[in-house]
Amino acid sequence: MLISLKNYWDSDAVKRLLAECMWADENKVNEELERYLAADGCELFGCFISGELAGITGIRCTAPHEIELRHLAVKAEWRGRTIGRAMIAELAGREDVERIRAETDLDAVGFYRNAGFEIASLGEKYPGIERFECVLHTRPGRETSGV
Repeated sequence: MLISLKNYWDSDAVKRLLAECMWADENKVNEELERYLAADGCELFGCFISGELAGITGIRCTAPHEIELRHLAVKAEWRGRTIGRAMIAELAGREDVERIRAETDLDAVGFYRNAGFEIASLGEKYPGIERFECVLHTRPGRETSGV
């Protein structure tokens, strides 16, 4: 079960996981966390196992019935146990969500493909780095706008 992290007491644990999927310095991680805590349409959720923060996912509502998966991270000791897929499945199960979009690099394409996302190359978005758009249609057969 995903739980909002807006009032979670251990911001250091949240920052460590956020840093793993951002590859950014401490200032940028702090700024990103502040955006999640302050912004409408953005939310940061945690997945807890035995009271321990095992993973996070950050989303932004980008259009009616569509969310952008901005961040997804699972603590190293919990990886490979379907926690990331379970977080995506919970988001996909929301009644108001018909499509989930994410952008990633080559290292994570296999994860998204295995989670049911359609993958399309965005080309070399940064020098020497190919990026990919990942789209998951959560209500197959239902018409969605913008695709």
